[in-house]
Amino acid sequence: MPAAPRARKRARRARRCGTLRATTSGSPWRWRLIKYLGSKRRLIERIVGRVEACGGVRTVLDLFSGTSRVGHALKSRGHRVHANDHNAYAHVLARCYVAADARLWRAPAERLIAELDRLPGRPGWFTETYCVRSRYFRPENGARVDAVRERIAALALEPELEAIALTSLMEAADRVDSTVGLQMAYLKRWAARAGQPLALRVPELLAGPGSASCLDAREAAEIPADLAYLDPPYNQHSYLGNYHVWESLVRWDRPEVYGVAMKRLDVRTRASAFNRRLEHARAFRDVLGALRARWLVVSFSDEGFMPLAEVRRLLAERGRVREQKIANPRHIGHKIGIHDLRGRPVGTPGPAENREHLFVVEVAATAARARRPIPARAVSR
Repeated sequence: MPAAPRARKRARRARRCGTLRATTSGSPWRWRLIKYLGSKRRLIERIVGRVEACGGVRTVLDLFSGTSRVGHALKSRGHRVHANDHNAYAHVLARCYVAADARLWRAPAERLIAELDRLPGRPGWFTETYCVRSRYFRPENGARVDAVRERIAALALEPELEAIALTSLMEAADRVDSTVGLQMAYLKRWAARAGQPLALRVPELLAGPGSASCLDAREAAEIPADLAYLDPPYNQHSYLGNYHVWESLVRWDRPEVYGVAMKRLDVRTRASAFNRRLEHARAFRDVLGALRARWLVVSFSDEGFMPLAEVRRLLAERGRVREQKIANPRHIGHKIGIHDLRGRPVGTPGPAENREHLFVVEVAATAARARRPIPARAVSR
């Protein structure tokens, strides 16, 4: 079949799954999300393929959901997905892209987001913190963020509808930011996109059931599923520190901030065990031991704290392991290079690529444990 008819066929299938707009990239999974370090955008089709090659998989646990790109793709293929992440901004994305059912929430979301998009700017804490004291956004866009976020808070929306509105706002702000995709710093000169006006869009909702939680990975690992997908943090850089602006936008708690980057004060205290070299292996082992899934799909980088030989050994304790290696371009910071405080190039960047390793584990029958109920708290359906 020629490429164009294939693309049209995939687009029709995406619409049947409940997405709000057909995609034009040739894949129903490559819509635009927030810029995110470790995003599986380039690997998503491989990951979905590995999951679908496992036998008898109806339910999936996405333990470190991040942007929920993987959970959303699996839901679009008919799997019932539970997405978990311990950061509030990621939980909001999971409620929007995995838990929310388009059949229930599409129409109210379209009305709400149209209303929010008409609001004039009204500068407040967000503008002062991220546009005046720092330069993540131009002040006119920061004022729009303030106005929309205050309106969302005032409406006291149902959780799913609130998550959809917050996701729309987060993604709109991401489209006009002035960073390289991390919130550890901002650009000295405005990015071209920063001058564009903030514009809200309705997220790509899917029809069908799903659920989400905001739990520690060890606790969430006990949630029953046929297959568990794991993409854990692998070095000292926490996702809370990398995306603290989104955490503050979602929590709307106006936290104390520190440093040039205006990070939340709790970035210093909320680090995961996966971000500590001496605790990483034990945390990974504990999560593996708690899982109740028949299949595991694990994504791991060769730049992590744990040697890949140790990863293989721990996975082999659960069952038979298969592995695929995939070359992956490194973050844009590698292309920019290493500079001192005056902006002068220093040092030599590392390799231009890293390798992502996809492991598939068929859990041995003796390793499978009796399933327990989903924890009642912090779970949305």
